[in-house]
Amino acid sequence: MPLTIAPESPLTPEGRALIAGSQQALLEVFSPDEIFTFSPEELATPDVAFLVARDGGQALGCVAMVDCGAYAEIKRLYVPQAGRGRGLARALMAALEDRARAEGKAAIMAETGEALVPAVALYRDLGFTSRGPFGDYPDHPASLFLEKPL
Repeated sequence: MPLTIAPESPLTPEGRALIAGSQQALLEVFSPDEIFTFSPEELATPDVAFLVARDGGQALGCVAMVDCGAYAEIKRLYVPQAGRGRGLARALMAALEDRARAEGKAAIMAETGEALVPAVALYRDLGFTSRGPFGDYPDHPASLFLEKPL
């Protein structure tokens, strides 16, 4: 069965497991007050697309796209250890970008942190550049704000 990436509910057991894994990975690097994440319930709204990568039916990664009007925000890009090294994060980001373009978004934005070295390297490789805070994010010293025009 080939790799598929499709919208799913973040409230399924697999969706919750991916989000819990993402949260745990963040807590290994940041203190709780340095993390600005969404819970499964916050991702289960009409303005969020929660995309899941599957191979052979197994959920191997996720990313959420929040509709913020003129732009889309990335949340919860995560590939657990079992799925790493296969280009899944890159494939998830390509699917998110395609969706954002199809919805007429001018840009994609992300709030991450320099401590997430692989994530920052991926974003930079995909053409994201640094910018100031957006939305209602505080200008937090642990945060890195990125943007990619579409």
